[in-house]
Amino acid sequence: MKRRPIIAVVGRPNVGKSTFVNRLVGKRQSIVDDCPGVTRDRIYFDVEWLDKQFTVIDTGGIVPGDEDDIMVSIYDQANIACEEADKIIFIVDGKEGVTPVDEDIANILRKSDKPVYLAVNKIDSHTKITMLGDFYSLAIGEPHAISALHGSGGVGDLLEEITADFAADMEEDTEDVIKIAIVGRPNAGKSSIVNALLGEKRVIVSDVSGTTRDSIDSRFIFDDKNFVIIDTAGIRKKSKVDYGVEKFAVDRAIRSIKECDVALLVIDATEAVNGISDQDKKIASIITDAGKGMVIAINKWDLIEDKKSNTVNKFEQKIAKEIPFLDYVPKIYISAVTHQRLNQIFTKVTEVQQERSKRVATGLLNKVVNEAYALNPPQTIRNKRLKIMYSTQAATRPPTFILFANNEDLMKEHYKRYMENKLREAFGFIGTPIRISVRTRGDKK
Repeated sequence: MKRRPIIAVVGRPNVGKSTFVNRLVGKRQSIVDDCPGVTRDRIYFDVEWLDKQFTVIDTGGIVPGDEDDIMVSIYDQANIACEEADKIIFIVDGKEGVTPVDEDIANILRKSDKPVYLAVNKIDSHTKITMLGDFYSLAIGEPHAISALHGSGGVGDLLEEITADFAADMEEDTEDVIKIAIVGRPNAGKSSIVNALLGEKRVIVSDVSGTTRDSIDSRFIFDDKNFVIIDTAGIRKKSKVDYGVEKFAVDRAIRSIKECDVALLVIDATEAVNGISDQDKKIASIITDAGKGMVIAINKWDLIEDKKSNTVNKFEQKIAKEIPFLDYVPKIYISAVTHQRLNQIFTKVTEVQQERSKRVATGLLNKVVNEAYALNPPQTIRNKRLKIMYSTQAATRPPTFILFANNEDLMKEHYKRYMENKLREAFGFIGTPIRISVRTRGDKK
């Protein structure tokens, strides 16, 4: 399969880069806000425009020469995006005119040896088109008047020019790709894990809480298997989340959980020694409720001092005691800094995905359910006892079972958990939640 062409969208802060990307994607994928520096990492989106398919990279606002650590990182990320891209769209603000920062960026782009297209944004009337003349001074080429917010015709003309030599109707990738969402509280080391796995500074890493705001997708191949790694914003308690950009970022992280196959819940080992936080438990519940597979990664294991042969066992016991509902989830002890056991992430995620996809033969399923029922029949309720007539697996990812009974109201939660445990004993289902639905025989629901 041919690689999709890549277009990088660059420019200084707050010129409308993310609004432009959202216009291309057709929905609000990038976070849009009036404060500069909202988009910090480079974010990849697959776009289809007319019959052309390509990938767009949304980058953080560039301020050349700014010594602020975050701004330097944004500048580095934009540089990497330009290196990866086949073509570059340089967006400037038509209302503000040419700025010294625009000139600095133009000087950098001219050295890239990549085709650069100058898009003058926020031109939403014919009278403002006269302002285009100033932008010839950037020596980038013909300025294109666009309005990313209103989607004026200039956007289509720009795309038509850029994609003129792109192949049409590219063959879709039919390979089975496992999507991994890296989730957890702020500063648990999620971005460091992504960068260590990919072997490059793919995501900005900082000790400033909340550095990653968008969910970042990275494609990766390990052991001939295809993965998409999604780094997400740290999920904090609602009471500590400011409304606005951070709230949207947390919402995006939760949505990434819903769109992934397996979530890697990253827990800081240096904090976990004092107990698993309520927020980690909450994130685990979000993953479970979404029906996604899960692997728990205890990160920063290299910082645990005086490790003994039973240190891991003690951690296992602590986790089992504090989050017993996750006893089916595999745990790995890693270090993003030393790369300790990082490859286990892909091994465990693959195993969990296989468990999520497992289908049980109907005859074997009924045998297990009937034996579990005979071993521990449910208690009678008002002289009535639950009777399970027939069982079947209705779906996978997550494994979903329907038990047909004489009266679904007689199935209590504790007995449903008992049945779940018996199904796990018989069939495994490691790392994946199980759904059990009970229907009264003859019910058409």
